[in-house]
Order: sequence, then structure tokens, then C-alpha cells
Amino acid sequence: MSILILFPLIVTLFFAIVHTLAYTRVVQHLHIQPNTRTFLKYLLIVNMVGILGYLASRYALNPPKIIYFFLSLSIGVGFILFMGTILYELLHLLQRLAPFNEEKRIFFKRSTDIGFLAVGSAYFGAGVIGGTKNPVVNFVEVKQNRFNGKHYTIVQISDLHLGGLLDKEFVAKSVAQINRLDADLIAITGDLSDAHIDALKEAVDELQHLKSRFGTYYIVGNHEYFHSLEETIAYMKTIGIHVLENSAIKIENFYIAGVYDLFGYRAKTHIPDIAKAMRDIPPEMPTLLLAHQPKYLEHLEGFTPSLILSGHTHGGQIWPFGFFVSLAQPYVKGLHTLGENRHIYVNSGMGFWGPPMRLGSHSEITCISWS
Repeated sequence: MSILILFPLIVTLFFAIVHTLAYTRVVQHLHIQPNTRTFLKYLLIVNMVGILGYLASRYALNPPKIIYFFLSLSIGVGFILFMGTILYELLHLLQRLAPFNEEKRIFFKRSTDIGFLAVGSAYFGAGVIGGTKNPVVNFVEVKQNRFNGKHYTIVQISDLHLGGLLDKEFVAKSVAQINRLDADLIAITGDLSDAHIDALKEAVDELQHLKSRFGTYYIVGNHEYFHSLEETIAYMKTIGIHVLENSAIKIENFYIAGVYDLFGYRAKTHIPDIAKAMRDIPPEMPTLLLAHQPKYLEHLEGFTPSLILSGHTHGGQIWPFGFFVSLAQPYVKGLHTLGENRHIYVNSGMGFWGPPMRLGSHSEITCISWS
């Protein structure tokens, strides 16, 4: 079965189960008025319909931006229901085991139920506010003594996920913000798009205005495999972006290399090949490697790039999902030391997948001083 069909089916099944459990294991046990319980039941139904609408919008429909925004929020509510159901099971256990008489037990349950709903609402609100914030610039120093006292300024952006809520205006503002950093080189580490490139050209065209001494370099992420991969690669080249396809380019005192994403193994096309990317690079030369997923560390085949730039994780995007990300990826965000004079930086991304929400992470542009 095609991944384009299988993925929406899995998402639909998962959230259908979550919503059912949220009603049977949470709503029906809350100490609230009957009309409030009825309201919450219909709210769950509406939210599940919203999730179906969101999936339809991603793969078939093209609703107005404001409608897509609210449909996207339904995914965020679904995630909150997932976590809230687990939390409420623990809370319900505590309510039943609390050493109170019946009158105090009822008061305790009513109070904790109200608190549970209040915390959930605040959590949702804080996530939405976090998702509306503009990208911040993180300044990072990577000291490896590679260039005899000289340093290179590398600006990294990742995971824009253009095609839903982030549009031409967002990209234009980000480009202006990046150009003020006076970069030597700009790296885009994948998941640029969440739609066919033909629908994104106005937004993507803004990237040709990026300014740096040595140009802009791009690798694909896993999401490009879902949406016009070859057409996206071809179009990026037409606007002056250097696309690294298991390849490397010499830039003054170092090489920049880039590989296809690990999803290529599943898609059976555009498969990453580190040996091909590194084959012409002398062992003693400093090398900057662009690899979308931090997990690519497991596929280096003995090669030791000096600095690796990755994205993919969104920094966890919404706390505590960073924990689940860490089960699949060795690093979730930030700078990490791999060995003597070897580092990886994991960018938290500029956009988001699913809900336009962030909590415990932020949209970022990384400005790296590599010396």
C-alpha cells in the first residue's frame, strides 16, 4: 500500500482510538454537570472531524488559510487528549486511593477534575501562543581550531514545512532576518515543503534572495519524498540554490557535503550514500556535512565529518514529545560533541508539522561561528 494512503489511515485510526478513550476513560468519569459532559462529548466529535479535515486538506483540498489553521489545531488537541488520558488514569487512581471519607473524597475529586481541565486548557493556550512566535536567532560557537584563527559564519535553517500556514510573507521576513547575519554560507537542512512544489513557488522563490559569500546549500528531508521530490530538487536548482545529492563541494578551506534523507531507504529512491558524498574529500580537510536526521550518525560508515548539521526533530515541538523523539533520534536539539574536534548541531526548525503549536521549543535560525 502506498505510504500516501497508509499514513493518513494510521493517523485516523490512532486519533479515533484516542478520542474514544478520552470519552470513555476521562469525560464519563469527570465530576461535572451533565450538560458540561454533553458539551465535551460533542467537542470530541467536532475535533475528530477536524482531524479528518486536516488530513483531507494536506492531501487533497486547499481550504483558506484561516480554516486550515483551525483544522491544524485539531491535531494539537488530539495530542493533548492522548497525554491527558494517560495522566487522568493516574489521577483517577489517586482519587480512588485517597484516604478520605466520602464527603471529602467527592470534594477532592471535583477539585482535581476542575484543575485537570484548567491545566489542559492552559497547556493548549500556551502551545498556540508559542506556535505564533517568530523565529529566534541562536548564536552558537563551534571551536575546533580548524582554520588558523579564522572562523566561518554558517546560518542554518531547517524544517520550514511550507504548504500549509507558512507562506511567502513568512519566508520573506525570514530571509531579511537571515541576511542581516552576514553569513559566509547558508544551509537548509531539509523538510522545506509539505506540498507539491507547483503550489509553493511564490514562497520558495523568496529563498533566492538569501545572501552569503559562498551561497545557499540544500538537502532534502523526509517530507520532500511525499511531495514532488524530483520536481522540488529541480526547481531549487533553477533559483540558484546548490542542491547536495550525495555530493560535496570545496569552499575555500573546507568541504561541504550533503546526503539524501534516510527515508530514501523506505522509498527505494534517492537513497543516502555517505561514501559517494565523501569520496573526493581528503581525510585531513575539515568537512561540513548536511544530513536531515541526527540518526544519520549511525550511517557514517567510518567517515568523520568535522561538523554535522541536522534538523527533523523540531526540538520536540510540544513538550513532552521530545522524550518520544529521543527514542528514535540520538539528539533532539542543540550542539553536541561527538569526539575531538567533532560536533553535531540539531536545529529545532522554523515551521511545524501538524498543529501550529510549540511548547518547550522554539522556531529558530541558527548562526554558527565555526573556527
